[in-house]
Amino acid sequence: MLSVILGGGAGTRLQPLTTSRSKPAVPIAGKYRLVDIPISNCLNSGITRMFVLTMYNSASLNRHIKNTYHFSAFSSAFVDILAAEQTPDNPAWYQGTADAVRQGLRHIAPFDSEYVLILSGDQLYQIDFQEMLTAHKEAGADITIATIPVTAKEASDFGICKITDGMITSFTEKPKSGLEDWVSDTGEEMHAKGKDYLASMGIYIFNRQLLFDLLQEEHAHATDFGKEIIPDSIEHYKVASYQYEGYWEDIGNIPAFFHANLALTKDLPEFNLFDNNRTIYTRARMLPPAKVSGTRLDRTILADGCIVNAAHIEDSIIGIRARVGHDTTVMCAYIMGSDYYETIEDIAHAQEHGVPQLGIGNRCFIQNVIIDKNCRIGDDVRIIGGPHLADDDSTLFTIKEGIVVIKKGAVLPNGFTLGA
Repeated sequence: MLSVILGGGAGTRLQPLTTSRSKPAVPIAGKYRLVDIPISNCLNSGITRMFVLTMYNSASLNRHIKNTYHFSAFSSAFVDILAAEQTPDNPAWYQGTADAVRQGLRHIAPFDSEYVLILSGDQLYQIDFQEMLTAHKEAGADITIATIPVTAKEASDFGICKITDGMITSFTEKPKSGLEDWVSDTGEEMHAKGKDYLASMGIYIFNRQLLFDLLQEEHAHATDFGKEIIPDSIEHYKVASYQYEGYWEDIGNIPAFFHANLALTKDLPEFNLFDNNRTIYTRARMLPPAKVSGTRLDRTILADGCIVNAAHIEDSIIGIRARVGHDTTVMCAYIMGSDYYETIEDIAHAQEHGVPQLGIGNRCFIQNVIIDKNCRIGDDVRIIGGPHLADDDSTLFTIKEGIVVIKKGAVLPNGFTLGA
């Protein structure tokens, strides 16, 4: 089995984090990128041949993959970028998930495989794909869709599958009514939690030849798997459900991204970064260990290379190379950190010109905030997100559902106040 990872579209719901990067390149947990999750799941499942399809803002994603995933010269393993390209027979960019895979088939075709695994590049989960493949074979399926039990409230946000004897008999996209017709047997434990519906996770195993036939012949003009390929295939082929009951989060918007990251700071997070058998791989940076002085830390993740002198940090993630000044308080925040350290000369030059140092200054109060990379937050800055703030957008920040996002490279002067 080889894997095809979809790089995602323009990522407008994750703006401003996707202004200069694609969704899979967005940093998570202080040191990883979203694309590291599907790639790590594949590697942990023994799948070592992967294609990543990219189009929008792909430079940083391409650079990350190039710098991260190196394999032995004696291995057949690879993680290859398939960037959207205009060709004589197809002058258009990717029109959707199915169209993206269709345009990549000519690069995928030379590599032998019986099965093709199709994944999204912007989800947080840990799955053993070998178990899913075994279930696919045992069911004698042509296509297997990973599904997850959801409640009635959640069902309207997903594609919902109707299951009979493990096979998907019908499919509807984001149903707003008539949910009683879409109840499936999700098992006693899931029913007890009110999870009576099975949502597609956007993870598919196709028999290789069928995938090629569907995309090149039967649905040569279809652009989307969820809206076109899958619903029609259910009527003509054996489409099985692989029910997954672990942690899964679709990082589709700012609130989902924010809460998924902060959930990692819990004492026993549902997504386990400390599992010996499910390593999350990322770029091996040669950074010094984090340095902390005079700070009280509660449920905080510190990434490599931090310099922290804050008074108190709680329920927060402090990313690589982040600097947090004296007497500063950070609560419920994701500080992405920096791409480089300032030299002593850089700091002196910035001070001469009244520019804050890279990182967060002294005596600041930061709460319910995402601070993107390479920001300069001055001294005595107060940013307090929450439901009291209306959605807004400016050159320095964006507010979505009470969460303040300080844009990449923003400079906030001493005394700046927002939401306080």
